Amino acid sequence: MKPVNILVITYWSYKDALIQTYTSPYLKIIKKYLPAGSRIFLVTLEQSHLRMTDEELRANTLALEKEGMRLVPFSYSRFGLRAIMKWLLFLWRLFRLCRREHITHIHAWCTPGGAVGYILSKLTGRPLIIDSYEPHAEAMVENGAWPARGLAFKILFFFEKLQSKRASFVIATTEGMKAYALEKYGVALRKFYVKPACVDLQLFSAADRKNPALLEEYKLTGKLVCVYAGKIGGIYLEKEIFDFFAVASRYWGDRFRALVLTDTAPERIRELAKASGLDPSVVTVKFVAHAQIPKHMGLGDFAINAVKPVPTKRYCTSIKDGEYWAMGLPVVIPPRISDDSEIISHHGIGSVIREFHKDSYLETIREIDAMLKAYSREELYDKVRSVAEMHRNFSIADHIYRDIYYSQEDSSVDGI
Repeated sequence: MKPVNILVITYWSYKDALIQTYTSPYLKIIKKYLPAGSRIFLVTLEQSHLRMTDEELRANTLALEKEGMRLVPFSYSRFGLRAIMKWLLFLWRLFRLCRREHITHIHAWCTPGGAVGYILSKLTGRPLIIDSYEPHAEAMVENGAWPARGLAFKILFFFEKLQSKRASFVIATTEGMKAYALEKYGVALRKFYVKPACVDLQLFSAADRKNPALLEEYKLTGKLVCVYAGKIGGIYLEKEIFDFFAVASRYWGDRFRALVLTDTAPERIRELAKASGLDPSVVTVKFVAHAQIPKHMGLGDFAINAVKPVPTKRYCTSIKDGEYWAMGLPVVIPPRISDDSEIISHHGIGSVIREFHKDSYLETIREIDAMLKAYSREELYDKVRSVAEMHRNFSIADHIYRDIYYSQEDSSVDGI
């Protein structure tokens, strides 16, 4: 078979966890189904605070080349006239790359990348694959980042419609995106797959549960620990997290501790704790590299997902839930988050917060307490872990990418 050269378009920096954990593992799966001599070209948008040093760039370029991949980094700019002008230049450069490197497929991650992919697909006639297909334009409005009638929203929503019509294959993160696309974009998606955020089940495992040295270092030995891994504020809850911790602290007393793995400044965490009537000493705050997340996550007895339950979150995927489940941790979660709220409720592996007030938090805490008492640590690990193996296994992605790339005759261009 002839080589297959894929242009992968993302909107993230190479060092961003969304590349390292949410993109790169899938590219390795795709690569194994390509004919000999095939190459993958990975487009990234490098933000200043994540920009690679020259040495890092050389090392990463060399590592990717060994895997048959090439890094194509561009500089990131926030939406505006400057960003538009830069993208005109980037599109020209990417169009030339498509011609020069004989690109056969354009594979875009999320709808911002899909907007670029759509234009290149139209210019080159190459088939377009949209991966991690979720609402982005409406989500930005719901989270307060964009005004509802702003130019950024109008442009991206327009391109979300176009890419949905043109895509030869769509890989969504939830089944509900098929109905969303029909309602919002007027598109009946045909070659449609569902791939939630998969998790490395070897990296996240029982091997890293309750590490004695870390328990001692953080003074968590003998404590009941709730883990939160993620950002504070923005698309995530803020005050509500610490209100929940405060209720948990009153319920369990000195036995309770919260471990917050975040890049938010510790000073801000202390402010939020005090505002919720929570002793800041109950909260341990750490920012650790992703490779260290399993050992730290494994210190917990249960975990909390703090994604704001805005309407579009029903159609997105939550990366952290899969990691929590793989570590055997019951999860406290708001309602209508991806398919995960329903999965947690159906399998009895956590608790869905009904409302954001103290009575509801107490009800949730009692449910978690009953669960922790009903099972041994090993039994609970097996119960929760089995859900990760079912719903977050990389075998899900493997089947999808094999179906798309192993049979090249199915890769014709559809749409407008």
